Amino acid sequence: MSLGSGVQPDDFISAVILTMLSAPWVLYFFSELVKQLEHSRTNLKEVVSQLEHLREEDVFLNRELQNNIRQLNHEIEQRKHAQEERETVFKELEKEIQDKSEKEAQARRLSTLLRSIIDASPDLIYYRNEEGRFAGCNRVAEQLTGMSERELLGLTPHDVYEEELARQVVASDHEVLETNASITDELWLRFADGRRRFFEMRRVPFFDHEGNRLGLLAFGRDMTERKQAESAAAKASTDKTRFIATISHELRTPLNGIVGLSRMLRDTELNEEQWSWVSTIYASAITLGNIFNDIIDLDKLDRDKLELSLKTVSLRDFTDELSSIIRLLAKDKSLELITNIVEPLPKQVEVDGTRLRQILWNILFNAVKFTQKGHVSLTVSATRPDNDISLVTYVIEDTGVGIPDSEIDKIFAMYYQVDHPDHQSATGTGIGLAICKQMVDLMHGDIRVESEQGKGTRFIVELPLQVSSRPMQVAQLQVTGLNILLVEDIELNVMVAKALLEKLGQHVDVAMTGQEAIDKARETTYDLILLDIQLPDMTGFDVAATLHEEDLVMQTPIVALTANVIKKREEYLQNGMDDVIAKPVKKSRVVEVLNMLFAESEVDQPAPEAPPRKKVDSSKLLTNILDMELLQMLVDTIGEDMVRASVKVFHEKMPEYMEIL
Repeated sequence: MSLGSGVQPDDFISAVILTMLSAPWVLYFFSELVKQLEHSRTNLKEVVSQLEHLREEDVFLNRELQNNIRQLNHEIEQRKHAQEERETVFKELEKEIQDKSEKEAQARRLSTLLRSIIDASPDLIYYRNEEGRFAGCNRVAEQLTGMSERELLGLTPHDVYEEELARQVVASDHEVLETNASITDELWLRFADGRRRFFEMRRVPFFDHEGNRLGLLAFGRDMTERKQAESAAAKASTDKTRFIATISHELRTPLNGIVGLSRMLRDTELNEEQWSWVSTIYASAITLGNIFNDIIDLDKLDRDKLELSLKTVSLRDFTDELSSIIRLLAKDKSLELITNIVEPLPKQVEVDGTRLRQILWNILFNAVKFTQKGHVSLTVSATRPDNDISLVTYVIEDTGVGIPDSEIDKIFAMYYQVDHPDHQSATGTGIGLAICKQMVDLMHGDIRVESEQGKGTRFIVELPLQVSSRPMQVAQLQVTGLNILLVEDIELNVMVAKALLEKLGQHVDVAMTGQEAIDKARETTYDLILLDIQLPDMTGFDVAATLHEEDLVMQTPIVALTANVIKKREEYLQNGMDDVIAKPVKKSRVVEVLNMLFAESEVDQPAPEAPPRKKVDSSKLLTNILDMELLQMLVDTIGEDMVRASVKVFHEKMPEYMEIL
């Protein structure tokens, strides 16, 4: 039987037999092999288990190693950071040490610089502790005391200064420490070399950085030169005042005579040429008087002594009087003066007429001076009263050279004069408009200027004035028969004052010098002494002092006669006078003083009968220029004969007065 192509049964049987023969051994082999394999597997399993265990240990160790590495790295980082911080700290410490060294060096430099500054300072500097003992000073203090700083340390003011000065210094120090406030005082200190210097001392408390007071600092500035300068300035001011007072007496006396007598001459029979000459003298004297008033008021303004004296004034009469004088100046230049009074105008106002006249005069005088042809106009108007206050406006216009726009804001400056394009030389004092501005301000008014160069200028002065309803009454004399001693050294003044007093019914005795007045007072008891202040041998104050010392005027009032416009009434009263009358002597003022002093008393002496009044022949006057009111007042006061006598004296004294002018 064939199993297939190529395979024989024998082959199969052989294979089976062979298999059967070899199978046990094969099985044994395989069983052993299996045993060995199982054993190997067991061993391998153990090895694998060991390997697993080792692997786990390795993983654990590796993990531990990694942790250790991380911890080590962290420690390394920390150490690195710590090292960096240490290096930073070292650097900061080094920088701090360097900064501290630099600051110490800078502090030493500043201390040296401060010490150099303190020592180089011309001021006196020292400081004392809470116990009042010197704790340091500069070189000026060393020079003052004659001791070095080392020698001064620990000493008290009583150890260094004279006793009186030491007490004063200790008292000032005590005040500083008591109040914790600075004080300033002035001391005369004597240096070790004998020099006396005037110091302005300032003492201040000083504290440490925690606010604890350490003592006081004192700074003293040598003010000797300033003190001397102040004394010199005060002396200069006194000398200036005395100089102006002297000018006031020496200039006003002849000036008043020229004004008064030239005014009377204008009212006599004169031909046209003579009238022109006298009018020129009159206007020139008025001009000079106003310039002098400016100088006087400038001094008062410098010393803040200018005060207003309000009196009842008729606006119309005031304007007419001012216009009449300005018209003389305008006529000399062939200019027309136009005066406009705009109604309604208050009849009377309360105003300082002298100051108002001075303001308007300065402006009008400039208008005439800087106008070559055309006219000058003065317009006065007023608002209706509101609570009895009316705004009075004066407008002065001219057709003169005008003021450049660039100069308008400067014209009220002191000593300023406009430079005109035509190079016209400026004349005058340069103070008139400045004084006008200050006076207007003093009157709470306003002054403005409008101008067009080559066409003219317009000034506007506005003043709020009290409207007055009081009647302007002339005081009536209530006492006559007084025995009066007139002390006056100028013949013209004697003549006018004596005639006025006698016209008022008084007896007059005359003394021309101070000594003569004293001698007469020793011989006769007078009811009143009218005493000029400027006498040839002594002052009126000296005369008054002597009379009081010798008890010659126990019941006799002394009234000063003065042309000095500087002093106030109180200054005369403080120098032994009972009142003062300003020159030129006015009848109204004399009557006022006599009534005040004697109205309640009785005088036994009979009054002489006054001579009959002589009337002025008005047909002989130049009717176009008469000042009838003034002339009649003079005639009523001293009589026509005395007026003529005064004119005679004027002719005799005129050369002397002109020389003075």
